[in-house]
Amino acid sequence: MTSSVLDLAPVVPVVVLEDAADAVPLARALVAGGLPAIEVTLRTAAALDAIKAIAAEVPDAVVGAGTVISVSNVSETVAAGARFLVSPGWTDTLLDAMKASGMPFLPGVSTTSEVVALLERGITEMKFFPAEAAGGTAYLKALSSPLPQARFCPTGGISPTLAPSYLKLPNVGCVGGSWMIPADAVAAKDWARVERLASEAAALRD
Repeated sequence: MTSSVLDLAPVVPVVVLEDAADAVPLARALVAGGLPAIEVTLRTAAALDAIKAIAAEVPDAVVGAGTVISVSNVSETVAAGARFLVSPGWTDTLLDAMKASGMPFLPGVSTTSEVVALLERGITEMKFFPAEAAGGTAYLKALSSPLPQARFCPTGGISPTLAPSYLKLPNVGCVGGSWMIPADAVAAKDWARVERLASEAAALRD
């Protein structure tokens, strides 16, 4: 695996699963469509089992944990097989735990001061969240001149029409989104549709 989550694919699917039984077929569809990095958010009771299942049964997937907000989240998700960690924001305690895990991680930022504080600690890769609400492409473009060493995965409110403008920015490695996993497709177990949407997302940078 590349040491950077930002370089695995142009889009990281942000997955919220209510049923862990959907994890493996969903992950297979995303990987087949060209999106190997999959962020399973810790917003549901099924999340840890979903991470375990993908880690065990979909070897081509690089499964990560999202919405990591506590030290216990870090230890539980790494034990479940998560290969990267994503947080919506950070504290010193959370940052120390993510660093100690040995996994690549993307701490969330939405202000210039947070970016500078992470750069001060030697961290150059971050999640920009909530991207659209926090200023979108205009904000990230403004950061690229004074802080060129910071690279981002913007997430939050990004659609397939907005994604290309983010991906053109020099300080954006990839974007996070869930548009390729429509709730109705998951409910219908229409994995072919998920694969098709994933392949369209994977081609956004071409």
